[in-house]
Amino acid sequence: MTADTTEPEEYAAGPAERRREQRGWYFYDFACSVYSTSVLTVFLGPYLTSVARAAADAEGFVHPLGIPVRAGSLFAYAVSASIVVAVLAMPLVGAAADRSGRKKPLLAAAAYVGAAATTAMFFLDGDRYLLGAFLLIVANASLSVSMVLYNAYLPQIAEPDERDTVSSRGWAFGYTSGALVLVLNLVLYSGHDSFGLTEGEAVRVCLASAGVWWGAFTLVPLRRLRDRRTPREEAGRAGEGAVGSGWGQLRATLKDMRRHPLTLSFLLAYLIYNDGVQTVISQASIYGSEELGLDQTTLITAVLLVQVLAVAGALGMGRLARTHGAKRTILGSLAVWTLILAAGYFLPTGSPVFFYCLAAAIGLVLGGSQALSRSLFSHLVPRGKEAEYFSAYEMSDRGLSWLGPLVFGLAYQVTGSYRDAIISLVIFFAVGFALLARVPIRRAVEAAGNPIPDRI
Repeated sequence: MTADTTEPEEYAAGPAERRREQRGWYFYDFACSVYSTSVLTVFLGPYLTSVARAAADAEGFVHPLGIPVRAGSLFAYAVSASIVVAVLAMPLVGAAADRSGRKKPLLAAAAYVGAAATTAMFFLDGDRYLLGAFLLIVANASLSVSMVLYNAYLPQIAEPDERDTVSSRGWAFGYTSGALVLVLNLVLYSGHDSFGLTEGEAVRVCLASAGVWWGAFTLVPLRRLRDRRTPREEAGRAGEGAVGSGWGQLRATLKDMRRHPLTLSFLLAYLIYNDGVQTVISQASIYGSEELGLDQTTLITAVLLVQVLAVAGALGMGRLARTHGAKRTILGSLAVWTLILAAGYFLPTGSPVFFYCLAAAIGLVLGGSQALSRSLFSHLVPRGKEAEYFSAYEMSDRGLSWLGPLVFGLAYQVTGSYRDAIISLVIFFAVGFALLARVPIRRAVEAAGNPIPDRI
């Protein structure tokens, strides 16, 4: 297809081809969400903390690179460090993907680096806290990079009026796989003696199995999704090297984004409230085990409850968006998030029933708030710049969500109380709500040059 074609190939797929790609696209959520659920949310936080405490001095500190770090803060700091790495990589990958039109090889590379690092967590035993922190940084950064490319497919495989539904189904696929694998994890962890494993060995098998799952099911989207040649690909075939041209395109993208201030306003709002969401996801198991005194089985079943209800929540909020619009539905979910965290601060110690109630509430708003944010942003992206703009979005989704874990870790570092850390997250949802409410979404879609859906 030539560079002067009015309807680029990337938007020319018919309904049957779009459905085929959509079904393949769903399966990357199915593949990688197991990492987010089993590794980041359930097992790695408490386990890495126990490994760090085994290596700690008499005062409870470890000393990576000679820096004194309280063992209980190591996991939060490692999450923040992984996000800094992702910030450096994501814009370059996004710019290179749009310039070359070849998202799929980059998606494969990021996915399999992350899957390999996760599988290698099987070797995290004894006092190897530095190995655990390193593998977490690699896996988490790789996931963020892969999600830039994955999300950038959405406007190419779904018409404007389909995107809320398609995005919600992707999240539903992810939560379904998370629930399925958590059931298997629960069986293995709870019955580790009957499998001839110690508790630590069972945890390491659960961690490694998430990496194997991630790598295996990534094969499905790699077979179904297709690369598009775009006009920008033809224009970009100069003599520049890949890295140089990537950074050059990134600079051009940043300048271009200044021409779309309403898109940037949405990104700012999303950056703030999603920082709170990501911190809750990554620190929930630490809060439950260390502050509330809940055992690992309780945490697994609570997260399993989140996964099951998140499927219904994602699909249900997708339906609400068709009636009330994505923006209003997201605003409603942020109000619920604020109430959830306020209630979480007052949860009594050693009471799993109240923790389950909180998990149920989180499940009902978690998938929908994320799915609708993704589909809403897809309307604000100029054509031909999907991966670049979604790299900025992913920096908000994961890449710039370093502040919440950092604040959480610092609060514990200073006070020694996870309750004091959890209450600080309320501000992210309150400020995010206020900023999103001020964004005129219809004007933003129109300014990006995209058709305005009936409900937005």
